[in-house]
Amino acid sequence: MSSTFGVVDLFAGPGGLGEGFASLRDRGHAPFRIGISIEKEASAHQTLTLRAFLREYRARHGRLPRSFIDFHAGRIEQPDWGAVDEEAWRAAEHEARCLELGTEKASGVIRQAISRLRQKYRDAVLIGGPPCQAYSLVGRARAKGKVGYKPEEDERHYLFREYIRVLDRLRPAAFVMENVKGMLSSTVESRLVFEMLMEDLRSLGTGRQGLYELRAIRVSDGKATLSEPREPADFVVRAEDFGVPQRRHRVIIVGIRSDRAVKPGAASIDVGADGRTVGFAIGSLPGIRSGLSKGLDSAENWRDLVVEAATELGKEYAAQRHSDLRDEFRAVARKASEHRPLTRTSSSLYKRYGEAKDELLSWLENDELESIAQHESRGHMKTDLGRYLFAAVFGKVRGYSPKADEFPVMLAPEHRNWQSGIFSDRFRVQLKDEPATTVTSHISKDGHYFIHPDASQCRSLTVREAARLQTFPDDYLFLGNRTQQYVQVGNAVPPFLARQIARLIYKALATSRTMVKQGN
Repeated sequence: MSSTFGVVDLFAGPGGLGEGFASLRDRGHAPFRIGISIEKEASAHQTLTLRAFLREYRARHGRLPRSFIDFHAGRIEQPDWGAVDEEAWRAAEHEARCLELGTEKASGVIRQAISRLRQKYRDAVLIGGPPCQAYSLVGRARAKGKVGYKPEEDERHYLFREYIRVLDRLRPAAFVMENVKGMLSSTVESRLVFEMLMEDLRSLGTGRQGLYELRAIRVSDGKATLSEPREPADFVVRAEDFGVPQRRHRVIIVGIRSDRAVKPGAASIDVGADGRTVGFAIGSLPGIRSGLSKGLDSAENWRDLVVEAATELGKEYAAQRHSDLRDEFRAVARKASEHRPLTRTSSSLYKRYGEAKDELLSWLENDELESIAQHESRGHMKTDLGRYLFAAVFGKVRGYSPKADEFPVMLAPEHRNWQSGIFSDRFRVQLKDEPATTVTSHISKDGHYFIHPDASQCRSLTVREAARLQTFPDDYLFLGNRTQQYVQVGNAVPPFLARQIARLIYKALATSRTMVKQGN
């Protein structure tokens, strides 16, 4: 009989890591069932709860609710999910909890959840990642600018200890802890945070090895294994190695309880095909234009501004040595002039949607859906339209995103540091034939780091495009306002990666169980 593990998901965000575990199937069996997921941010918690409801509804009825399909398509306001299926909604509210870890209330709820899991399942798995702002390079740079900021007093440095406390109380068969690479070099009072974390993990249980054997995820020749780490960098996982269309490198620590541990490399899985690109993930989505944040925001006005910018850039690069750029700018101007103006949003499904054979695309698409959701552009300033257009054309022609000193003077922003090197990468196009750069919560700010590769659309990525690069399925709706949606997407673990990690852990746990039965 197949084992089923109850899952505790901490710092869950919108649920990317949990989605990967909950979606795994092994010969029709769901080996991981989420018992409780905890997130303190209200909009992310709303997203988490809706997803828990849909998961429970599907388990009961084998399909999505009709009301969700209509809500997803924008035909109706968000319905009362409790009225759609009272029991499924009650289960979702019980599973997804809006709590702040470290508080007395959260501790009490977790104790009760652990008690229920022990009654329902033979064993459990703990997953999650403490908030990464204090560990990330960007987060630390911003913190230094705060008057009176003291790293040792930043509670975010110590949130991993809340994870350790739950780990000690739950004693699961395995755990997964995810965080940014910056945590490997982050220090508090001259001590590496990573070393403090390792000490806390090794303090669990007794004996030289402690209660858990730590494993790093290693990819070689298209296979992922759990290996014995020799240095901190071994814990870094490259999402693109798992078929994620994004260069996202994160620290992922896996612990296997000593009684379930197998020799390093004993369990392995085939991983998703690498080499997936931005164009592969989002190229089939409908083309849309950006909005205009100032002045008349009409399709005609937008088109005129793009034609004007493309024409001027064509003249700027009229010299023979820049003929490749010149010809592309002229092509953009001609296309914008001759074709019907784009709209700011489109929900149209592309041809043969839901029929993909590729593993990633079939994961993203859902043939129950009747529309693409959350594919609406932001508004940009007129001056930024020219910069976005230039970056996209340059990226297409030259094969890389231009630095500040490669922008023409006519597009230079009025900023004294523009040529200093500090802002050399201020505008970054996502190259069509490459994996995306890391999608982060910064995408919620202005979109300058996430310019669409198609110059004729002249815009930053939409929430849906960012979600696809993060491998969230198209039926995954992010609640809250658009800024909150971007933040949720940027902070999440790619579910497609999470599912493969779940498969690897389940393989290791199943292997250890088989070995115990055989007396090895």
